Amino acid sequence: MHIQWYPGHMAKAKRLLIEQIKVVDLIIEIRDARIPISSTNQDLLELTGDKPRIIVLNKSDLADPNRTSEWEHILKKEAFAVVRVNSLDRKGTKTVVAKCQEASKGMFEKRASKGLLPRAVRAMVLGIPNVGKSSFINAMVKKGSARTGNKPGVTRGNQWVRLLKNIELLDTPGILWPRFEDQRTGEYLAYTGAISEKTFDIEEVALRLIKLLKDEYPGTISSFYGLDSEEGEPYMVLDNVGEKRHFLDKKGAVQTERTAYRMLHDFQEGKLGNYTLDNPKEAGMADER
Repeated sequence: MHIQWYPGHMAKAKRLLIEQIKVVDLIIEIRDARIPISSTNQDLLELTGDKPRIIVLNKSDLADPNRTSEWEHILKKEAFAVVRVNSLDRKGTKTVVAKCQEASKGMFEKRASKGLLPRAVRAMVLGIPNVGKSSFINAMVKKGSARTGNKPGVTRGNQWVRLLKNIELLDTPGILWPRFEDQRTGEYLAYTGAISEKTFDIEEVALRLIKLLKDEYPGTISSFYGLDSEEGEPYMVLDNVGEKRHFLDKKGAVQTERTAYRMLHDFQEGKLGNYTLDNPKEAGMADER
């Protein structure tokens, strides 16, 4: 299976973003806590230079808490701060505000030493599609000021939002990189909804997700769907789930595509449990990806 997704608007958005980076003071990088390495765009990070960076592990409520703790420890080596956030209930947002203010002290002091008037800190909210950038901003400002959606690529243009008198946030479109060198990255992005379902075979992705969950989190599928067992090849498990959910055609055959779609969305919505796909034990290999 070969997964790639880099629509034309992303290339245009990247060019605009490069210009905007010049006027911001710090970077708030949003990552999906379930894939803290696979959900980062290294191409964009290279463009941010030495600007202070705060990594937000969003959707932490859907991730494995133990692995999230391990990733926090690992990622602290490459950022000013790492904060786990659940944008839906605003957990962690106050910590992000505090870290923004802390990271901006140098900028305030520099302006004061030059006799310049103080101004609001400009923070760019950066991330790949569907990691929850707009939801994060909405949680930060406590109102629906930025468009949100559960489909990748909803935010197409850059939007400035005032957080406090001294902090402004720039919401940017989700941008991927032109080519996934390691297809496991593409698969993880497909599992979590970061790339459009139109770009891959949904049954094939569901089968690979079944295999991954069986290997990493055995018992997950059988427990949630009420199966007697999840033994056997992934396609057998998919068939059993379809029968259990009564996803059958007029002849009684399992509608495998419908079943695959349901399983993928159950995973994305956290119904199967809290799971982190990027394994901290493979930190070195994952970073190379």
